[in-house]
Amino acid sequence: MADASSAAQQIAAGYETGGTALELGTVVVNGEVDPAARVRIPLAMMNRHGLIAGATGTGKTKTLQVVAEQLSAAGVPVVMADIKGDLSGLSVAGESNDKVTERAKDTGDDWQGASYPTEFVSLGTGGIGVPIRATITSFGPILLSKVLGLNDTQESTLGLIFHWADTQGLALLDLKDLKAVITHLTSDEGKADLKGIGGVSAATAGVILRSLANLEANGGDTFFGEPEIDPADLIRTATDGRGVITLFELGDQSARPVLFSTFLMWILADLFQFLPEAGDLDKPKLVFIFDEAHLLFADSSKAFVEQVVQTVKLIRSKGVGVYFCSQMPTDIPNDVLSQLGARIQHALRAFTPDDQKALSRTVKTYPNTDVYDLEKDLTALGIGEAIVTVLSEKGAPTPVAWTRLRPPHSLMDTIGDDKIKAAAAASSLQDKYGETIDRESAYEKLNAKMAAAQPESGDGAAPAGDSPFAGAEGNATATGSTPRGKKQEEGAVEQVMNNAAVKSFMRSAGTAIGREITRSLFGAARRR
Repeated sequence: MADASSAAQQIAAGYETGGTALELGTVVVNGEVDPAARVRIPLAMMNRHGLIAGATGTGKTKTLQVVAEQLSAAGVPVVMADIKGDLSGLSVAGESNDKVTERAKDTGDDWQGASYPTEFVSLGTGGIGVPIRATITSFGPILLSKVLGLNDTQESTLGLIFHWADTQGLALLDLKDLKAVITHLTSDEGKADLKGIGGVSAATAGVILRSLANLEANGGDTFFGEPEIDPADLIRTATDGRGVITLFELGDQSARPVLFSTFLMWILADLFQFLPEAGDLDKPKLVFIFDEAHLLFADSSKAFVEQVVQTVKLIRSKGVGVYFCSQMPTDIPNDVLSQLGARIQHALRAFTPDDQKALSRTVKTYPNTDVYDLEKDLTALGIGEAIVTVLSEKGAPTPVAWTRLRPPHSLMDTIGDDKIKAAAAASSLQDKYGETIDRESAYEKLNAKMAAAQPESGDGAAPAGDSPFAGAEGNATATGSTPRGKKQEEGAVEQVMNNAAVKSFMRSAGTAIGREITRSLFGAARRR
């Protein structure tokens, strides 16, 4: 076999590109790194999706940082989860030290500290970033079933409940709306409606209602509501042309990571509906990164996985690249893995028989190589090193490359909660999403219907506290939300149509023929 330098150059030849590319690092052969043997991903191929995997402490987060930095510099917006807060350093220029200098030399990187345009957003109103919400109607029954941990039968029932609400023109904006609908369907007054849906038992509806109550008790209600996130706010560039990096932090949903990961999947499905077909582009419109992707697929229903596969397959044509990040490649279903063109595999651990099986399965997903013994080398990689193969400009897999990865140019540490809060408060998104809006929806309509059906009391009004949906409201008028009384004051057409929440709902409103809201991926409401 040729010497290490010659082998490294042969491998690097497979990564040559005539267009713009993301520089990942340089080739290592027999423990020797060649700074001139570059490993890169063509920017035009970033919408062919990818996987970044590896055991804890092997450098995955820094790899995410390197990828996000270069995408931003190329004018590509990035959306990524920041579950541990480690990525907030993207907003601050990095500081040089001996390790950075050595790694930059090994990877042929003319390193200079740099910061990148960053938005900090949180799932719901309990975090430190700009609060981001979704309406129940837009979220859809499949994703909500995933969050609630429902079985297949219960998921089907929830879908029928959504269908009934859609046909009745009942907007499901937050949890109390859905609870009100289910409460109605399981009441004496709603028996006829429940029977009309078909195949829905009162017992199953009751289970769903209790699951919603548990979600609300755990703070999940702060995520559902209005104003709903506008996908256009995730596809922005800064004034200097660099792509804005949007970091989603977990906020007070740290005890419910499944809600967090499922919400990101909803964002992706929402983007699919929002974006027009784009075909092959010189660079993607957006790159979406799922960190801790195992949370997305754990205990998932067949319907959920099928919809993820469909989303990943189809969204490439919208100019969006999707990258999953997890500890083991086996965390990702095979049908999803088969759609991922790039593999950046950090070190794997093989301490148990299951680990050994996962290692063997991982090796089989790589192209053949006579330079490396992958089953051995995957357990021998150093921190900040990975086994890489991507798609070339021609769409063919590149040679397998043991890669020493470049160091990030931004701060390799968190900036702290206080600075994140300050950045969020100064964001232009704060004015748009900072305050919860609570307009008339299913809860109010059903409440009014029941009140009208009740005998009038002496003063001509229904007695206070008689609403069968009083328990569904919960803490609807918490700090930062608009009181319900305000709805009665806003009767003018101009006020209604100019309201941000109304505009949010109009994006998911039904067609003129019938009231049913057309649903697309994951049963989420299709945008108009």
